[in-house]
Amino acid sequence: MKSLFMILSACFLFMAWPMQHEASADESGLQIVESFNKGGDTKNPNDPDTKRKQEIMFFMGIPLLVMLITTAVLGIAMGVFGKKVFVAHMVIASLSLCLAIAHAIVGLVWFFPF
Repeated sequence: MKSLFMILSACFLFMAWPMQHEASADESGLQIVESFNKGGDTKNPNDPDTKRKQEIMFFMGIPLLVMLITTAVLGIAMGVFGKKVFVAHMVIASLSLCLAIAHAIVGLVWFFPF
């Protein structure tokens, strides 16, 4: 159990590691000033289009549904049939909760203004 926790911690730290940008401070400061001078909305070139955003949400939703169904099946197996799957049920439930929260946040950030 400790090794699983260490692996998950290492994965989380690797994913949370900040990406380094190659633009210098002068260039990024100049871009910020130019964007204020233009007065209009500038589109981030790294921002995906709406179709790609919908695909990403769909690909996040597939494992979410699979984990929710698995959680329900494990809960039914535990409650109705008396199987000893409590730990697996709780692990899958917590993973599905984390993915559901991430799915909701991404959906609000990308699609809130509709």
